[in-house]
Amino acid sequence: MLGLNPLDSSVRATQIPGLDVMPAAGQLAGAEIELIDLERREHRLAESLAAPGNDARHRWTIVLIDCPPSLGLVTLNALVAVDAVLVPLQAEFLALEGIGALGNTIERVKKRLNPRLHIFGVVLTMVDRRMTLSQQVVADVRAHYGDLVFGTTIPRNVRIAEAPSHGMPVLIYDNACAGSQAYILLASEFIRRRRIAAEQAIVA
Repeated sequence: MLGLNPLDSSVRATQIPGLDVMPAAGQLAGAEIELIDLERREHRLAESLAAPGNDARHRWTIVLIDCPPSLGLVTLNALVAVDAVLVPLQAEFLALEGIGALGNTIERVKKRLNPRLHIFGVVLTMVDRRMTLSQQVVADVRAHYGDLVFGTTIPRNVRIAEAPSHGMPVLIYDNACAGSQAYILLASEFIRRRRIAAEQAIVA
């Protein structure tokens, strides 16, 4: 995004076939400040991913960009670069305020910078079905966002929290735990939704 490294030197292969990652670097912490004075600062990531020799859309079937929990220039660059947004939403009332602000930002970016942009779906995370509060948030989100909300929810699960400290995704750390099984179901639902969206686009 800042032009410090080419894509190939930033991407790392993983032990999962077909999955590559580009981990964040320490320099990203200062990117918000450095981007302010650059030309076309909102388009830096999109232009980098589409640059000759990079061409990320042809190298990978799906590119997921994990954004910081803020609406600064780094997140704005991601919103300009992608086609759709997948919103993880903690099953807590304060998170509902955040998704409202995000929705407004997405609409502004769509009008001014990226007409392709839309919300692909909302994923409820850290759901604790034993808590009335968590159940109420889930019900409220489904009532407000309807079919945008994935049927699969991610439960609050200690094995998910432990996995990063071992340098592993939870599916490798413990693929039998409730969290892993939920993510497997989520991936299946995600693939199914993409297939339906593609078929509808062809018909249209």
